[in-house]
Order: sequence, then structure tokens, then C-alpha cells
Amino acid sequence: MSSKWRNRIIVLAIIIAIILLIRFTIFKPKPVEVSAYRVARGKVEQTVTNSKAGTVKARKRANLSSDIGGRVVYLDAHEGKRVKKGQLLLKVDDSELKASLGLAERAFESATATMKEACVAADLTKKEFDRNKLLHQQGIVSDAILDQVSNQYEVARARCEAARADASRVRANVDVSKAALLKTEVRAPFNGIVVQVTTELGEFVTPSPPGVPIPPVIDMLDETGIYVEAPIDETDAAKLRTGLPVRVSLDPYPDKTFPATLTRIAPFVRDVEGQNRTVDAECEFNDREFSRKFLPGASADIEIILTSRENVLRIPAYALMEGSRVLIIEQNKLVARDVKTGLRNWDYVEITEGLKEGDLITTSLERAEVKEGVEVKVTEVINK
Repeated sequence: MSSKWRNRIIVLAIIIAIILLIRFTIFKPKPVEVSAYRVARGKVEQTVTNSKAGTVKARKRANLSSDIGGRVVYLDAHEGKRVKKGQLLLKVDDSELKASLGLAERAFESATATMKEACVAADLTKKEFDRNKLLHQQGIVSDAILDQVSNQYEVARARCEAARADASRVRANVDVSKAALLKTEVRAPFNGIVVQVTTELGEFVTPSPPGVPIPPVIDMLDETGIYVEAPIDETDAAKLRTGLPVRVSLDPYPDKTFPATLTRIAPFVRDVEGQNRTVDAECEFNDREFSRKFLPGASADIEIILTSRENVLRIPAYALMEGSRVLIIEQNKLVARDVKTGLRNWDYVEITEGLKEGDLITTSLERAEVKEGVEVKVTEVINK
């Protein structure tokens, strides 16, 4: 080879070397900054969650209204007031009903007096009949006279029975009037707290006829029986059983859960058009006293704990890629690795094969540049 070509090759090699040097120094891509998780041991639970928001409810809640319409003449209920079972909360004007009751009671007194008079007369005719019957047996009284006295006794006895029946009828009218008077009162059906009152003293209230949605006058509940009802997808229904532990999340208490126990699983699947088929599950709070603070009607989420394992290898659920793979960090590069999983929930996944304690995996999977083979720089290591 001539010296001319040799020199050209040397110059070309030098140029290529310079280009490569610049490529891997000045123009070298910067490492992708990622967050990482150091694989450690801990607790992993298998859980079932509600398919849509549940609701905080009260075991006892009553919407109260008077059974008859009228003007409110007594009102002893206001929002937040604690009441006892049987306590009078509201009363409507009963002056006409009291007058009707008075008439019924006077009629009953009259009917009772008439009954007593008729029955006394019946007793006298019976005695006369018994006396004549004895005389007839002695041959002193004729058959005709005995028949006449017997007929008088039967008539008197019938009048007594009729008067007694009339007195009973009038007494029933008294009972009806008394029952109508009770309908003017609204009493607390249980110990509880008044939630809402929609009337004032002197206002006219109207009862709610069947099928007509008139708002109640008084809404009250028993805050000692607070629970949560939430729909669970029908595919998870077979996994449920009463007594399982539950974690409840409430919007007014962010980043906090409350322990509860699964107390009821509905015996049927709710089929609502346009929605997934679900099974209603109910749970009661373990701390019944503290649960009084929870407001019925508030939305709630439940997490039913099916199984729990302690001291197992685990990774955050968001660090697991599709196909049960993770991106492990080895010599500042991302390497894909297949793993086998066990229990899982929204927070953690149990790893049975593919990782060991102390391995570093990336958790920044939401970014497109984080992929296998990329050089990375760890800016944060999560150890919890």
C-alpha cells in the first residue's frame, strides 16, 4: 500500500475516533432520572373493594309526620336535639276531635244506663218466670200463664242483649275517637337525635297520602347504629363471608382508614339497567362510639381483607408492569425481569420468584422514556 493511501486511512481513523469521542462525551445522552424502590419484606393482603361508592347509613332512621292534617300547636323538636323513645315531639290542633270524643263518651254513658235498665228488667222477669215455673210444677199455675211469663222473660232478655250490644258499639266509637286523638301526636319511635324539622309552630301540616311523596315533618335517627353499605361486583361475591375485617375510607377523613367488620352480605344480586350487577355488603365500625361522628348519607369506600401474609417479599403495585414484569436497576441501566406474584391489593404485590431482598426496581413507569436498556440516575429510593 502506498504511503498516500496509508495516510488517508490514518486521517479517516482519527476523524472517526474524534467523532466517537464527541458522541460519547459532549453529546452523550443524559441518564434518565427515576424513582426506585428497594425490595423488602412486609405484609401483603388480598382484598376486595366496592365497585362504586358506598354510603354511610343508620340502622334506625325515621321520617315522621302526623297521620292527620292540622295546625301545629306544640313543637318540641329542633335540629340536633336528642330525644327519648315515646317523647312527644309535635302535636296538631285536636279541639274538634276532643269534642267528638266528648260526644262519644256521653253517648256511651247513655247507652250504658239503658243497658243497665234493660238488664235489670230482664233479671226481674227471670225471677217471675222461675217463681211461676215452680208453681206450675205444683199445679197452681196453668200452662197459659207460664207461657205468658216465659215470653215476657225472653223479650226482656233480648232487650238486655240488644242494649249491651248497643253499648259496645258506642264504646267502639269512643275508642275510635281516642285513636284519632293519638294521630294528632308525633312521638319519637326510639332514642335518637333530630336531623331535620320542616315546620314551625302555628303552621299547617298535611299527612302524606299513599303514593304522594310529601316531605316528612321530622327526620330523626339513632347515631349508635352507624354502618356502611357498599356494592361489590358479583364476580367477588363468592369470596365474601361475614366476620371478615374491613377498612373503611371516608372523604371527610383523607389519608385515614377506619377498622370495621363485614356483618351482612345480601342474598341476591342487584340488577340495575346500565350498571354492573353487584351484591350489597354491609360493615359495622369496630369503634362504635367514634362512629357516631360519621354523617349518614356520606360516601364511603370499603376494602374487605380476604387473606393476609406477613414477612413476604413485596413491591408497590404500581411498580409491576403488564405480563408480571419489573424493570430492575443493574449498573445504572434498566433490565426487564419476569417475576411470579402471590397476593396483591391496591398497594402491594407479593413476589414469590424473580427478585430478592435489596434489589432496586424503578417505580417511574408512567414516563415513556423509562424502558428497558435505558441508562438511569436514581433520584429517590423508596424503602417503605
